[in-house]
Amino acid sequence: MNVHFIAIGGAVMHSLAIALKRQGYQVLGSDDKIADPARTNLGKEGILPETEGFFPEKIHAGLDAVILGMHARIDNPELLRAQELKIPIYSFPHYIYEVSKNKKRIVIAGSHGKTTITSMVMHVLHECGRDIDYMVGAKVKGFDTGVRLSESAEIIVIEGDEYLASPIERESKFMFYHPHIALITGVAWDHINVFPVYDGYVNQFRKFANSVEAGGSMSYYAGDKELQRIFADYSGAARAIPYTSASYEVRDNKTYVKTAEGEYPMVVFGTHNMQNMEGARTVCREVGISDHDFYTAMSTFEGAANRLEKLGENAHTVVYKDFAHSPSKLQATVNAMKEQYPTRRLTAVMELHTFSSLNKDFLQEYHGGMDKADTAVVFIDHEAMKLKQMPPLDPALIISSFGRDDMRVFSEKEKLQEFLLSQDWHENNLLLMTSGQFGGMDVKSMAQTIISKL
Repeated sequence: MNVHFIAIGGAVMHSLAIALKRQGYQVLGSDDKIADPARTNLGKEGILPETEGFFPEKIHAGLDAVILGMHARIDNPELLRAQELKIPIYSFPHYIYEVSKNKKRIVIAGSHGKTTITSMVMHVLHECGRDIDYMVGAKVKGFDTGVRLSESAEIIVIEGDEYLASPIERESKFMFYHPHIALITGVAWDHINVFPVYDGYVNQFRKFANSVEAGGSMSYYAGDKELQRIFADYSGAARAIPYTSASYEVRDNKTYVKTAEGEYPMVVFGTHNMQNMEGARTVCREVGISDHDFYTAMSTFEGAANRLEKLGENAHTVVYKDFAHSPSKLQATVNAMKEQYPTRRLTAVMELHTFSSLNKDFLQEYHGGMDKADTAVVFIDHEAMKLKQMPPLDPALIISSFGRDDMRVFSEKEKLQEFLLSQDWHENNLLLMTSGQFGGMDVKSMAQTIISKL
């Protein structure tokens, strides 16, 4: 097979390209900007484009397929050339379905927690000796890439995103997978640039719930109000399975899950992760994993990259980084840190980076999200706003939207770094939350500087 990727630099796009390359496909691609880790990963596999940009001459009649990323525009010159030559064009979710039609498909969806639950299920099945394929949008310890496709695996575990699949397949990604086993973590409005009406966003999950194959299972978090409404009149072909949360206790900054068989110490923590864990358990039970085997495997799960990832620690402070950017993720992560370390102060720093978070009409959704933080900070990268063509945000509007009169707002990474390094970190934890890069700030170096000060 000869496959070309348009917008190969995406998190999943580049992982899929690598997976196909390892299967023996002839893989090439293009993109107008490729950053790490995609740049390094593609370079190691020998499929990093020599020149950034899109070139219609790369598209030829000898291609078996073109895989189109959402980052590409509808008038992309390579896309236009592929359409002219009538080459089959797929979004990556469409293509993953095509190559996994004969596998049992497990799909994890939801506005928050889907990467973590997908990673949990992958970790448990791997630890239990199951041969699996997978697609996940983050680096997971024990797995060398974000996508695996094989001839041998009978199961594929997929992170199902509600964002649109591609410029020409304007349907939510998770609608392409047709799962046998599915889960929805919860519904909290996001991606307002493509779902400007709240009910339209919620309806994507209603459609997904009805897309599960006949005889399959559809797990959902019973504490979510929108999911309660969706499943009150659920008429899909799958068994609906509500779940709540694992029972747990926090002692001496350590979380223990409590079961009928005893306690299991966990690396991950927070109420949201205990809900995630219970969701993962319901999925794993559907493929024959016992509760004991599940919790034993979970006790070694360290989380996915950038999902409450520990950057450094000493006897008096710990620094975590998290992908949290939506209101529900932000609040869950802040609350988790205070629950795990109740006697310490918490300095929480959040970057407004997504289209939704940078929209002045959406900002009010963050109200109260950082209330548990002792020091609340928001960062905005003006360069990122220019790239997104978003108008400037008034710091006063940000402060009022979060409901924190004492909130600090920064737009220069140097000023943010200066502020953080000036803080007293004795019995004070730092939580950094972003789907961006804090204007290029080296967060790992920052963490080590803070840790070494005490």
